Amino acid sequence: MDQNPYRRRSSPIRTTTSGSKSVNFSELLPMKYLSSGTMKLTRTFTTCLILFSVLVAFSVIFNHHPSDSNRIMGFAEARVLDGGAFSNVTKIDSNDFDKLLGGLLASGFDEGSCLSRYQAALYRKPSPYKPSPYLVSKLRNYETLHKKCGPGTESYKEALKKLDQEHIDGNGECKYVVWVSFSGLGNRILSLASVFLYALLTDRVLLVDRGKDMDDLFCEPFPGMSWLLPLDFPMTDQFDGLNQKSSRCYGDMVKNQALDTEKTLSYLYLHLIHDYGDYDKMFFCEGDQKLMGKVPWLIVKTDNYFVPSLWLIPGFDDELNKLFPQKATVFHHLGRYLFHPTNQVWGLVTRYYEAYLSHADEKIGIQVRVFDVGAGPFQHVMDQISSCTQKEKLLPEVDKLVERSRQVRNPKHKAVLVTSLSSGYSENLKSMYWEYPTSTGEIIGVHQPSQEGYQQTEKKMHNGKALAEMYLLSLTDNLVTSAWSTFGYVAQGLGGLKPWILYKPENRTAPDPACGRAMSMEPCFHAPPFYDCKAKTGIDTGKLVPHVRHCEDMSWGLKLV
Repeated sequence: MDQNPYRRRSSPIRTTTSGSKSVNFSELLPMKYLSSGTMKLTRTFTTCLILFSVLVAFSVIFNHHPSDSNRIMGFAEARVLDGGAFSNVTKIDSNDFDKLLGGLLASGFDEGSCLSRYQAALYRKPSPYKPSPYLVSKLRNYETLHKKCGPGTESYKEALKKLDQEHIDGNGECKYVVWVSFSGLGNRILSLASVFLYALLTDRVLLVDRGKDMDDLFCEPFPGMSWLLPLDFPMTDQFDGLNQKSSRCYGDMVKNQALDTEKTLSYLYLHLIHDYGDYDKMFFCEGDQKLMGKVPWLIVKTDNYFVPSLWLIPGFDDELNKLFPQKATVFHHLGRYLFHPTNQVWGLVTRYYEAYLSHADEKIGIQVRVFDVGAGPFQHVMDQISSCTQKEKLLPEVDKLVERSRQVRNPKHKAVLVTSLSSGYSENLKSMYWEYPTSTGEIIGVHQPSQEGYQQTEKKMHNGKALAEMYLLSLTDNLVTSAWSTFGYVAQGLGGLKPWILYKPENRTAPDPACGRAMSMEPCFHAPPFYDCKAKTGIDTGKLVPHVRHCEDMSWGLKLV
């Protein structure tokens, strides 16, 4: 068939009469010219219109390329701007993109040295929780203080000289709180956020013991000055041995009445680990805080998120209310301010997200932490996961009568991200949704980034993967976490998510109900004090104020709501 419209137009146009006889228009009588001219004009117009439509279509197809000027954020920006193929990918207008998170983050950093600092916002929905203007101002003031007093400054050098003295005369220009790296990664992140908040409340400079890998995992959060404790800090070699019996342990000194309130010590050690005693817990009393306030150096070792109990110290209450009018946003704001994965870790996050999660209509995170002894997976845990996710309508049931399975023209695609030391739980879910169709017609993809087998706290790559998985979980739309797990606490806080918590099983039996919705996205303080500092007697600190309550997953723990 001749596809050239011009050639067809130039050939004689024939029509057919009712008798099926072919008639040539050139042979018609002159009186027919007007009618034939009109038809010829109509056909010519129609042909030209079709040709014009074809040309327009080709123009759109071959010229629709995103401008290189739009690719301002590397691969992350390309995902957002070129996401037309995936209906779920949110396209963020460059004018609407708030890379500073409402003023939470400072500007002026070299973006290439820490890609996650400003790119993270491109991978998750905008947070409905905005930092207060007072918090933003407080952070900028802290950054100024940190730059003035940080490592290498004259103020730091002067303060360092005082460590050799038992007592000091007068107050120095700068005071410090040193966070000692201790415990697993989730505990370290939560405890470091707690110590930073304490630094904000007491006008101290936070210095971070790098331990085995802190500098490999996180970028510097403060502009112009490192938060890392210098390697030549004179007490670094003593950190591992610090305990409740250390000579400068505050709790032990109180217990033995060894504190001279007329003199100021050069430093104190604060033992706030989960095994701390009643005298160590005096840290949470206002009178004791006044004594500590004079000491230039505080060395803190903790594995707790002790923020809830800071709200119960009267001297901090007003300041905390101004910093966090939305009380259950403390870790959400401080976590996004402090913890920016290094480029190596961020690469783990973005590559996995783009490969397995970005195309899904909905992303479900399931964080599995099992405290039972023995090799998993455990059937009662698998039963609990299935019961929770299906009852709460997070995942659909499967239809084992395949011939009656529901056919959907445009099925919804859900990506399930499972994090666990064992691969068994994700493999069971994957097999179930591969072997049987869902009752809703939804398509379920199950993905697990790593299967480390057991926790390897001191291994850098293990912790790098763990941090990447926390961030990946925080990028999901709905989250299921395990009771008692600080890993899950970090993910929910960074993502601003109120998770469904898998209750801790007893006697290897799935609990009923299998899970419950968290009151807030705040982590749980696992080892709070139960002491009334004024009355000097025991008290239920979970019933003193309405915004500090007992945790859903740990009855004696405290959390902000």
